[in-house]
Amino acid sequence: MVILASQSPRRKELLGYIFDTFEVRPTHCDETTTAPTPEGQALEVALRKGLAAARLARPEDIVIAADTLVVSHGEVLGKPVNRQEAFRMLAMLSGTTCTVFTGVSVHHGGQAYTLAERSEVTFFPLSEAQIDTYIETGEPFDKAGAFGIQNKGALLIKGIEGDFYNVMGLPVGALGQLLGQLGLMEA
Repeated sequence: MVILASQSPRRKELLGYIFDTFEVRPTHCDETTTAPTPEGQALEVALRKGLAAARLARPEDIVIAADTLVVSHGEVLGKPVNRQEAFRMLAMLSGTTCTVFTGVSVHHGGQAYTLAERSEVTFFPLSEAQIDTYIETGEPFDKAGAFGIQNKGALLIKGIEGDFYNVMGLPVGALGQLLGQLGLMEA
């Protein structure tokens, strides 16, 4: 059985590109991290989420967990807790390029395997009215950096370098390659 250790609807959608059937079993674990880099932070949290789910799974199950971080101007941007924080983040991203890191962990047979993916996202210059309009959609509130590249958030994005799906929260291609290397899916 394949288990997704996430409550993200985007990760659920993306894992469906790889597997026809799987179970969603979100974990609730401490997401504080001591890793010195954003990439390391995403990997550490993904590993912690995966380990929490793997403890409740059978050894033959495949547990997949992920964590995504957005970094702008040296600041890690999490999920905004209110409208003001969403506005601040989007204003910071306006006309600039941010980096999106996703750490992924795969647990199977008592072993853990990880990967990290990096993408660069460039925003159009955004007016206060554009930011307010986007916030009104409600999309910013469950996304790191207060934006999604899909849906209405696509209107904010000038370009992307790297994996589009990584920005959504699960680097599908890199995960598929890892699963294939581990013999956990057909290539």
